[in-house]
Amino acid sequence: MISALALLATALLFGGMVLYSFGFAAFLFTALPPETAGPTIRRAFPHFYLFVIACAALTALLLWPRDPFGAGLMAVIALTTLPTRQVLMPAINRATDTGAKTRFKWLHGASVLITLAHIALAGWVLVRFLSQAQA
Repeated sequence: MISALALLATALLFGGMVLYSFGFAAFLFTALPPETAGPTIRRAFPHFYLFVIACAALTALLLWPRDPFGAGLMAVIALTTLPTRQVLMPAINRATDTGAKTRFKWLHGASVLITLAHIALAGWVLVRFLSQAQA
């Protein structure tokens, strides 16, 4: 039962991050004018990061008995999302508010790379599930 919950939590994290990053965010900027899309995405990101932190932490706990390495990867996602939410996101917002375009590009690029790394790690844990189930 714990293994099934761990698999579902990992899949939820992976799918949620992919949907938010490549679906919701992209959709907002194509469906809404920039002056509406920007503030909307800014309001949504804190909730996205809380989802990632909570889901990754729960997954780490559920995975620990079955796959300590995979649990460690999930813990890395949860722990690295904290400074992303609390430090990097406010810095991105300040750069936007002050018109610091170059700073915004660098900070936003960093946040994109972090999110892509998190997606890759969660995907790797899903693949580990598959390979361990087939072994």
